[in-house]
Amino acid sequence: MNIVFMGTPDFAVSALKSIHGRHNVQAVFTQPDKPKNRGKKIVFSPVKQAALDDGIEIYQPLSLRKGDDADKAYDVLRQLSPDCIVVAAYGQILPERILSLPKFGCINIHASLLPKYRGAAPIQACIINGETQSGVTVMMMEKGLDTGDMLMKGTVDIPPEMTAGELHDSLAALGADLILKVLDMLPDGITAEKQDDSLSCYAPVISKEMCRIDFSRSAKNVYNFIRGMSPSPCAYTFLNGKRLKVYFALPSDISSDLPAGSVADSKAFAVVCGDGKCVKLASVQGEGGKRMSAEDFLRGNRIDTGIILGE
Repeated sequence: MNIVFMGTPDFAVSALKSIHGRHNVQAVFTQPDKPKNRGKKIVFSPVKQAALDDGIEIYQPLSLRKGDDADKAYDVLRQLSPDCIVVAAYGQILPERILSLPKFGCINIHASLLPKYRGAAPIQACIINGETQSGVTVMMMEKGLDTGDMLMKGTVDIPPEMTAGELHDSLAALGADLILKVLDMLPDGITAEKQDDSLSCYAPVISKEMCRIDFSRSAKNVYNFIRGMSPSPCAYTFLNGKRLKVYFALPSDISSDLPAGSVADSKAFAVVCGDGKCVKLASVQGEGGKRMSAEDFLRGNRIDTGIILGE
């Protein structure tokens, strides 16, 4: 089958490689290169690098919906005339003229059990909300955001200590497996299931401000929030006016009457939450420093019991 693949981040790489091993990937569409970090060095998307490694033609239009880039991209797709366009975390909305172009339509690999967690950040939202199960939905694409008919689902259990990064890797592997099964079934027809919109919820793009830890919430909620933001975009708070990233925390049996955000035990780096229970910060990164264990961080940074984080 002739396939055009559209994707950008690491999540999409496993699917691209899986499809490339069995089908003819005519071209890859990925987001334009962007400067990264303080040096503003241009960095390729993970999908672009994977396509380069496999010698696949690459296109990086600024937009698929308007402007000269959009018209050029549509002309390319029309000339390629793919049997199917597979999309995985591409980062652009496909217009109707592209959605209707392929023989078997456009198919999306979405990292949640739809209709729950439509949108850009389903993996983080799932962990933050304390879900015990997630999965991947392979779906037909339509005008709405993640509203198309569902073709196949697969599930993954979420242990209490799993981070968003670990769930990401499990779902990426599952998506790579499911998309092959769906593509194999397309020529003979595959039964689609409509989504129940009444069960839907939305996981928006996560801004930097949304990553700030709110210690006024319960210890369970704070713990889930930290692991849901780990390793990226990463939860943070402030210590002595400087940003402190928190990559991982642990539940604690320590309780305290101190205000939320207070360090109740400086040796354990236990922080009070809104319900009086504590979480122990386990993996952190000080401003301008490197990620390290809380134990190593405390060796070089004196923290007194009672100090309040977040101020």
